[in-house]
Amino acid sequence: MEVIPAGRVVARIGETLRLTCNTTGCALPKFSWRTQMDYPLGGKVYNDKTYSTLTMNPVSAENYNDYLCTVICNKEKKEKSVKVELYSFPSDPVIETTASLVVGETATVICEVHDVFPADHLELLLKKEEHILHSKTFEGDVSTKTETKTVAYSFNLATEDNGKEITCVARLQIAGMDFEPKERSTSLKLNANFGPQNTFINASPGNLSMEGHSLKLTCVTESNPPAQVFWRKYLEKETVQHFVENNVLSIPHAHFTDSGQYICEVINPVTNKTEKASVNIVIQAPPKNTTLTVFPSSSVKEGESVTISCTATGVPAVQIILEKKTGDVITTLKTEDGKYTIDKAQLKDAGKYECTFTNKFGNHSLDVELDVKVPPQNITVLVYPSENVKEGENITIVCSTYSNPPSQMILKKVNQEKEIILPVVNGTFTLYNVTKNDTGRYLLDVFNEVGNNIKVIEIAVVGKLEKPDQIMPLIIAFSCVTAVAIPVVAILIYVSRKAKINGSYSLVKALRLKV
Repeated sequence: MEVIPAGRVVARIGETLRLTCNTTGCALPKFSWRTQMDYPLGGKVYNDKTYSTLTMNPVSAENYNDYLCTVICNKEKKEKSVKVELYSFPSDPVIETTASLVVGETATVICEVHDVFPADHLELLLKKEEHILHSKTFEGDVSTKTETKTVAYSFNLATEDNGKEITCVARLQIAGMDFEPKERSTSLKLNANFGPQNTFINASPGNLSMEGHSLKLTCVTESNPPAQVFWRKYLEKETVQHFVENNVLSIPHAHFTDSGQYICEVINPVTNKTEKASVNIVIQAPPKNTTLTVFPSSSVKEGESVTISCTATGVPAVQIILEKKTGDVITTLKTEDGKYTIDKAQLKDAGKYECTFTNKFGNHSLDVELDVKVPPQNITVLVYPSENVKEGENITIVCSTYSNPPSQMILKKVNQEKEIILPVVNGTFTLYNVTKNDTGRYLLDVFNEVGNNIKVIEIAVVGKLEKPDQIMPLIIAFSCVTAVAIPVVAILIYVSRKAKINGSYSLVKALRLKV
């Protein structure tokens, strides 16, 4: 007789196991099966003539036994045994972590192996990459059925743990038992939520950029999951309106006004943490926002204070030069913060002032005319031929003065019932054919919008101007006087005679009577 398989068999729990007992040389053998210590067979027996089959379907932990097949033929008995050794290692371990892994907090890794038999031969290892975190054996944990075995390990999660593999290795080591596999493993990559951290802004091509060139600011941060990025400019309330894609802010054509401090704020919605980074951007440009102002005005009165201010912006710093140009003469003026002050303006300060703004990227100039208004000064009055003339002569009065704007002049006679203003031509007044009535005091008023000055001129007209061509008019005048005088004498004789008669004389009555 023989038992197949013979001697020793290794079976995996859950599979089907058949033990066959057969014999030769006996026509009608009798078969029987039993276990050591008379445990239940845990299977079904089928006899067919010269062989008998014990089928265990499925094999369970209770089938771990020595099975004895007995054959009786013609009162002769023979026995053979087979040892059934069992194991159960059906699946890879299952590895899990806590729901949310946050850097800086405690993370727990759990590894389970299901339906293991015999569990007392099981070893579980937890590894991070190649480093063993934890190991556990279940020696002495004897059981007659399959079990689920678990191992857990907790550790403080670090940023560098993100993406690393945690592996659970299960080993079922039974000496002398031949089965595969004896080792199973499962790996899991750690998804560690962290950050944002180590945030900074990368400026391309750099913090210094030329006006008109493109500029890109990239907000670099370490965060899992990826952080939300918000851009803003220092001292501006609203977010930046430039083109923003993900964590990159783009300025296609940088302008001088784009200079300033840019801030990126990153937020991790899982860790609920926020971090900020900033960068100072300087857009280099030729002089900008150039101004040339004159305070209080570009037109001032003599003696007033006036300040000329030159301002500009630009990077690199703008050099400001203020010059005064008078004809071909150029004078460089010393300024303080672009300001030049004239405490008491004089006419010599009037002229063209020019501000030149320069840096290595360009230059620009502005100019202004400063007008200093001066009242009439240094008045000179000349009277031709003299202030004392004879009737019939012409008198010329010439006036010259120093003023800005040019002065106006008025000549008028004092103590006139009707004010007479004489016309002026280029500062010259002319009195034609003067008479004694022209004698008197004259006022010469020289004025402009700033002030005035008055000069007094005394004119005296005496005698007559005698000339040969004036004899004939004198004869005519004498004749006229004679013609008038004769009638007057006749009247006087007549009146005299009447007076003798009346004994009195009244010139008034006589004149009235005559009339």
